[in-house]
Amino acid sequence: MRPLSLLALLTLAAPLSAQATLHQQISSIAQDAQGKVFVACSLPGVALDCDLNAHGHPPMQSTFKLPLAIVVLQQVERGKLALDQPIRFLPSDRYPGTYSPLQDAHPDANVDVPLSELLQLAVGKSDNTAADILLRILGGPEVVQDSLNKLGLRTIHVRDSERGLHDDFQAQYRNDAEPAAMVALLRLLADHSPLNAEHTALLNRWMTESTTGLHRIKGLLPADTLVAHKTGTSGERNGLTPANNDVGLITLPNGHRLALAVFVIDSRADETTREAVIARIAKVIYDQALAATKP
Repeated sequence: MRPLSLLALLTLAAPLSAQATLHQQISSIAQDAQGKVFVACSLPGVALDCDLNAHGHPPMQSTFKLPLAIVVLQQVERGKLALDQPIRFLPSDRYPGTYSPLQDAHPDANVDVPLSELLQLAVGKSDNTAADILLRILGGPEVVQDSLNKLGLRTIHVRDSERGLHDDFQAQYRNDAEPAAMVALLRLLADHSPLNAEHTALLNRWMTESTTGLHRIKGLLPADTLVAHKTGTSGERNGLTPANNDVGLITLPNGHRLALAVFVIDSRADETTREAVIARIAKVIYDQALAATKP
């Protein structure tokens, strides 16, 4: 059977019964992933029955770069780092075969890169080498984990670097997160940020301007919708894709921000289908949130 086109998949969002509950709609869409789907969301003051395996532990892949960036910016605020500080891109930071615009631009390494640029590359372009340099200057994944624990987010687990994930296919399952905890992190960023106003706005801008995942959370939303998000994507092995993820804050027309995390795990569907599952889930949750907040 030929895979459905993206347009055909996205139009499947329309026929979902208006009588079905939000949870039923999400569960129905999730079946197309041919894997396991984890969903959590939050909109203050609105009860949204959106949880699907919300307390499971799917692999994060590059969604971990969001908490990583928050921890780096916390260090900036404590005076331990500076955004304009030059960070040396060492030859030992390089590793072939990974996704890295930084490495592509400087194949021989041995250059200084401002900390702000490393952050923007990691968050906005999901640059793996930039992320590992940030982990190196922090002191390793355990520093990120300690900060998450202090924020009360102990069920987000940062245990390995991107190099570690690249070298060991199974390691990606060690960097996991409860979707509910990732939504709690997004709610902190939206409502009671662990960062000052300047750095919160900067991180939001990098997430909103991100060039990744255009067909995921953003895929079916109105074109002018602001979505501050971070994607995560694994490779494929023997027809199985361990992770196709997107987590973010969706700004509703009234200015309220909907936090959403969708993880598509161990899927045998093609990439178009996986991304359409995320887009369709985001759309039905967005529609219900919009209806619930209308005067």
